[in-house]
Amino acid sequence: MTQDTKHEITLSRVFDAPRELVYRAFVDPDQLCLWFGPAGFSVPCETVQIDARAGGFQRFVMISDEDPSQRIVIDATFSEVVENELLDGHQDVEGIPGPERTARFRLRLEFVEEANGKTRLDLWQGPFTEEMGNDAKTGWEDSFTSLDSLLRRSL
Repeated sequence: MTQDTKHEITLSRVFDAPRELVYRAFVDPDQLCLWFGPAGFSVPCETVQIDARAGGFQRFVMISDEDPSQRIVIDATFSEVVENELLDGHQDVEGIPGPERTARFRLRLEFVEEANGKTRLDLWQGPFTEEMGNDAKTGWEDSFTSLDSLLRRSL
């Protein structure tokens, strides 16, 4: 990326579900494909592969619902994993819109137990250009809305 890539995003979201269920939604391929992706994109379950351990990976493809030829390939590597508490590593992303179609981002997800069986998820991701960061934040917010719905059905 040739533009300024110092922009990081942070998000914090409280889910009305136990920490183990929220964490599992990120590491279970059968669940990730049901909720992940910005509005207008789907993740076919057959594209999802996850090995949730330090040195492990998370791989999947997001496909535009409107134009199936538009595909974004995510290939993440975990540097640190603490079951039900932490996923930390980097993502190599291919197929993003713009002149430079590939990028590497750091991603850290902390799963924090809250009162009354709730879970706070703290997310850090970047570096991005400001525009890409805004798009990523919107994508995560869309994904979290879908995750909320999935977790409600799981309880």
